[in-house]
Amino acid sequence: MSAPRVVAVAPGSPAALAGLAEGDEIAAINGEVPRDLLEWRSLVDEADLALDVRRGGLETSVELRKRPGEPLGVEVHSALFDRVRTCDNHCEFCFIYQLPPGLRRSLYLKDDDYRLSFLYGNFTTLTRFTEADLERVVSEGLSPLYVSIHATDPEVRAAILRNRRGATSLRWLRALLDHGVAVHGQVVVCPGVNDGAVLDDTLAGVLDRFSELTSVAVVPLGVSRHNHEARMRPHTPDDAAAVVDAVADWQDVYLATLGRRLVFAADEYYLLADRPFPPAVHYGDFPMHEDGIGMARAFEAELGGAGPGRGRRPRPGRVLPVRGRRLRGRGGRRRRVGVERRRLRALPGGPRHR
Repeated sequence: MSAPRVVAVAPGSPAALAGLAEGDEIAAINGEVPRDLLEWRSLVDEADLALDVRRGGLETSVELRKRPGEPLGVEVHSALFDRVRTCDNHCEFCFIYQLPPGLRRSLYLKDDDYRLSFLYGNFTTLTRFTEADLERVVSEGLSPLYVSIHATDPEVRAAILRNRRGATSLRWLRALLDHGVAVHGQVVVCPGVNDGAVLDDTLAGVLDRFSELTSVAVVPLGVSRHNHEARMRPHTPDDAAAVVDAVADWQDVYLATLGRRLVFAADEYYLLADRPFPPAVHYGDFPMHEDGIGMARAFEAELGGAGPGRGRRPRPGRVLPVRGRRLRGRGGRRRRVGVERRRLRALPGGPRHR
């Protein structure tokens, strides 16, 4: 396990006044060794801190006082100081397998780590989740989390993930919901694999077993020219139209039974099917706009001064009647921008979509 390494110190902060500098390694805080950024934040929240510091091969101790909850003023090199929990699935649609050689190493890392799900919105399949993980999520209030569902039928899900644990790992999703953890779900749709009747079965399974989910995003797979999986192909306009129609039908079912729409299709589907985007009010508070859900309407709302993250819903009357074709003509690309945004952060977690 590596120690958190200081990469920046805020001028005038308690850390700066105590003499901490870029390159210092914090071996322990009040005698405890943090495993990740979550424990780091909890430990440095205290008022009196005793830091074991390694600098230039030498070890020293630094003591400082600050107000409880006052920021220490230090930025560290990574979110995880122990090993990233990597993904042991072998999904046909995995974009990591479709990358060309020669890119930076972090782009080839597949994570399935619930901590990165909480910190950065990365999706986890829960196939490596454990009882100890559940205990920590619940005790530390690590909510919301983001879970890839793909299919609720055990055999279909195991086949999609190419992992036999995929058949049973959604029991952890049930456990998370039972403990009041907010969870956003995702279904990556692969034409001919988990669309059509399988998608209907999945959304029926969500209603039957996981209706407490905060939201469910239905997004298309990405296929690059480096793809070598015979079954994987891009969506056609007819495929996209079928997904849009299925999501609309299930929104009506969810609205009638749960009082909310719950499931949403990615903007890319509306673009490809040449369908108008739903009104902004359909997206509520845009909980999944970084996953490509309602990004066009969110952008319009931001232009009106009420976008996501500003604490207000989009104001009625300020949304423009944009159609997919017009947006595409203005340079919109059929691409999940949220994926690229997460990837560009170059953190150990890799891309969100799993």
